[in-house]
Amino acid sequence: MLRKFIFQPGLVTDGCLSMDPANEEIEGVYKKTLREGEERLMLAVLESAVEDFQKYVLARNPSEQKLFQEAEEWLLKKDSHGLFPFDSICETLGLDPDYLRQGLLLWKDAKLKAHTVAGPRRGRTKLARTRIRHPSGKISKTA
Repeated sequence: MLRKFIFQPGLVTDGCLSMDPANEEIEGVYKKTLREGEERLMLAVLESAVEDFQKYVLARNPSEQKLFQEAEEWLLKKDSHGLFPFDSICETLGLDPDYLRQGLLLWKDAKLKAHTVAGPRRGRTKLARTRIRHPSGKISKTA
């Protein structure tokens, strides 16, 4: 946002220009809105990664396995310097990254254990077909 400088003799001190206080307030509101937008974007990135992590943990399809692997690597990577590193997003949103990591890994372990104990479930269980047989004999029309 462009700043409006006022060239009045009373506002010039030591060769520096002062800014209009009203414009500073507007700029503060703009920064706050921008900041809120950045935080919403960070939250969306975090939500997407957690969703992929949980949705594709048991994936068999290679493209879904890749989504899980990328999400897991991003969540577990510490001291990253990318565009939106996990640690940075968590700190900005007021979350403890180590606590969140630990919770997701515990969830993953429980999900994998439940899957190996119960076995993979493929669709609905099929029920055995049974045929009901009618008694052999004719039913008379006159009773």
